[in-house]
Amino acid sequence: MTVLLIVVIALVGLLVYMIKMPGESFRGALPPLDEGGRELALKLERHVETLCINPAGRHYLEKKGLAAARDYIAAQFEASGYAVGFQSYEFGGDDYANIEVTRAGNRLVDEVIVVGAHYDAVVGAPGANDNGSGVAALLELARRFVDIELPRTLRFVAFVNEEPPHFLTGTMGSDAYARRAARQRENIVAMFALETIGYYRDDPGSQHYPPPLNLFYPQQGNFIAFVGNLRSRALVTRSLRAFRQHARFPSEGIAAPAFIPGVDWSDHRSFWKQGYPALMITDTAPYRYPWYHSAQDTPDKVDYQRMVYVVDGLAKMIEALARGE
Repeated sequence: MTVLLIVVIALVGLLVYMIKMPGESFRGALPPLDEGGRELALKLERHVETLCINPAGRHYLEKKGLAAARDYIAAQFEASGYAVGFQSYEFGGDDYANIEVTRAGNRLVDEVIVVGAHYDAVVGAPGANDNGSGVAALLELARRFVDIELPRTLRFVAFVNEEPPHFLTGTMGSDAYARRAARQRENIVAMFALETIGYYRDDPGSQHYPPPLNLFYPQQGNFIAFVGNLRSRALVTRSLRAFRQHARFPSEGIAAPAFIPGVDWSDHRSFWKQGYPALMITDTAPYRYPWYHSAQDTPDKVDYQRMVYVVDGLAKMIEALARGE
């Protein structure tokens, strides 16, 4: 057997390991939304619109908008019945804060599932899909679990400073959060980063990928993606299996090396750095969304009705994992 053949076999094996996922993605027409679903769509829309209300944005340069988003998120958590905590840290002479609430487990209380989304937006963009959609889902998921008794502890966190110049650096809010968790030796058994989850298209050619993934995944941008690194593969497969068992919405998954562009482009990366299993749940952002990081990332671009199916599926997935299923 030649060296080249060995290399080819190894690469094929790695690719199969990356893309082979349990269950089947939902296919066919989505079921009509019931009254509860329509109400949830309106709530999601109101969250996104409120987060985008400041014309100057919400980012490290526009502190008024960032503070308004922080206060809104905290108020929504409180309205759901949570005691709100803030993790503050300093950067460039200014204070920034992650916002967290916890639903303590009743048996496996030290086993923590973190669900997070960053609430800042890139400079120059309203940030409706990136990442108002993720924050809106975070708020409604937290609301859903406030009175549910589960074995594992759930923690819902809105992270600050995910966007540049903090992106992929130690000044990300999630980086500060994950470092604190590691120092305190918290047993985070799963972390989910909700990142840009509100844009879907059915037309062929609406979905793009870094090569060679375009050879193996759908060309229609109508699915939600579960993205992890190789070390988090077990979490990716377990989460996607649970989502597919309960959700009626298309889904795809991958566990890939972080050097593939996009695999580590959110807050889950901060948890990988501390050795925690983590993944990103996303509509694939720039690989699908035409208005990514632009002034056109406005609330009217977000598909709130399809987000309902995603949020419902994620709620059932989180509950299953919190029960240890």
